[in-house]
Amino acid sequence: MIDAKNDLQTRWWKLEEKLMNRFGKKPDLEAILFLIGIQEFGQLRSKFTKEQKQDLMHVAVCSLLAKSGYYELESKDEDGWPHFRQLKALPDQSLPEQENFLKDHVLLYFTEHDFI
Repeated sequence: MIDAKNDLQTRWWKLEEKLMNRFGKKPDLEAILFLIGIQEFGQLRSKFTKEQKQDLMHVAVCSLLAKSGYYELESKDEDGWPHFRQLKALPDQSLPEQENFLKDHVLLYFTEHDFI
């Protein structure tokens, strides 16, 4: 039987390798969330402020967790920023469990977008 945690780690390493080949350096989870946030925001800019970068990572997390029914897109403001409504509480997890929970959703995202 395959250990789910090891399978997740193996799939994560494959994603990191693919992103490293695409962008020239190995991304961490924050960088991957930032990329997803830009994709979901739909506007590529040459520069984002620190606050906008945090907002993009928030957009990524909400977009990812919307697939599991935790959030739904409520609206987009006049600048195109998506706003989400939380539908249910997130599971009570330790930090490593939270990270794996997010990684699993990131892998699903990239699979659905035909990147992996």
